[in-house]
Amino acid sequence: MITLSQRTQKMSPSYIREILNATQQPDMISFAGGLPDESLFPKQRLQDAAAKMLADTRCFQYGETQGDPKLREWIKNHQIPDTLEVIITTGSQQALDLIARAYLNPGDTVLVETPCYLGALQVFELAEASIITLPQTISGPDIEQLEQILQQHTPKLFYSVPDFHNPSGRCWSLETRQAVAHLLNTYSTLFIEDAPYRALRYEGDHIAQVSDLTDAPTIRLGSFSKVATPGMRIGYAAGAATCIQPLILLKQAADLHSTLPIQRMMYHLLADGLLEEHLPRLVHHYREKSLVMTHMLRKTLGDRISLSDPVGGMFLWGELHGISAHALAKASLENGVAIVPGDVFYPSGHEGPEALRLNFTHASISMIEEGIKRLTHAANML
Repeated sequence: MITLSQRTQKMSPSYIREILNATQQPDMISFAGGLPDESLFPKQRLQDAAAKMLADTRCFQYGETQGDPKLREWIKNHQIPDTLEVIITTGSQQALDLIARAYLNPGDTVLVETPCYLGALQVFELAEASIITLPQTISGPDIEQLEQILQQHTPKLFYSVPDFHNPSGRCWSLETRQAVAHLLNTYSTLFIEDAPYRALRYEGDHIAQVSDLTDAPTIRLGSFSKVATPGMRIGYAAGAATCIQPLILLKQAADLHSTLPIQRMMYHLLADGLLEEHLPRLVHHYREKSLVMTHMLRKTLGDRISLSDPVGGMFLWGELHGISAHALAKASLENGVAIVPGDVFYPSGHEGPEALRLNFTHASISMIEEGIKRLTHAANML
């Protein structure tokens, strides 16, 4: 019998991926996945971009591993300093995988804020890294504790989502970003700044990225899944050439390049003004949904849940009082609503709080209202 590798045997299935199977049942309302609202997909723009892509048969050939030159040039002109190199990846999830394979040996130390994006934890655990956690505050990591960890453990990577964090929805303050940037200048740690939700700001001005505030080595990750469609699977990693070149070599071995026709479609979407015209519509609708969900939760659960008001992103993080998150998730599923308990966003062996992550962007407002009623009924039955 052929045996699996040791690292594969250690893998656990994603709680969220598993629960998504249950959401296919009729009348199931899901707050579990990080899904955009498909009714808001820019269908006419997608058709126009597809027509332009189909007119150029060259994009059906093999292409550069680093990605479609036109798309890379657009990113350098609009989203990153033009001094940086960029590689197009199959979603920013592939970028995380390439970074882990490029920079981590078994036992290397990785620092993450907790709670932490589940997909990142899976990548780092598969790389057999030693994961150190840094509890998150409302405005980002505790700076004194961060410096202690950098001094004592010299982690090889520090991974975080400063803009509308997944799963907490929080956003680092400018002061926190400046302090982290200063520490990065002092200690030899590669900072991975994941920013898939950065464009989804509902109020206030955009805050400078940590990558723009430090001279230390950084890799920033971007994605168009939240502003175009996730099924296109277009993301990117950007950084100094010395940081990006290893990722290019690994991607050659992984898949040669991400799908060129879809890359070219994405280029046409962006070049034709997707962000200028479609993004404000998304922000308006998602903000309204976030307000409805927070209002309903506070009205129905009262002091049994503590919430932060989101100013962007796709998620609410609710800390429960006197309720078991796993018991509530199970009871909610039986009542036709899917939610995710907070401890799945912690590394193996680390105990998480009694909390929930709730996605508010996918369901309609009427479904949000019905889903929170079902969730509250489940809580009342415990």
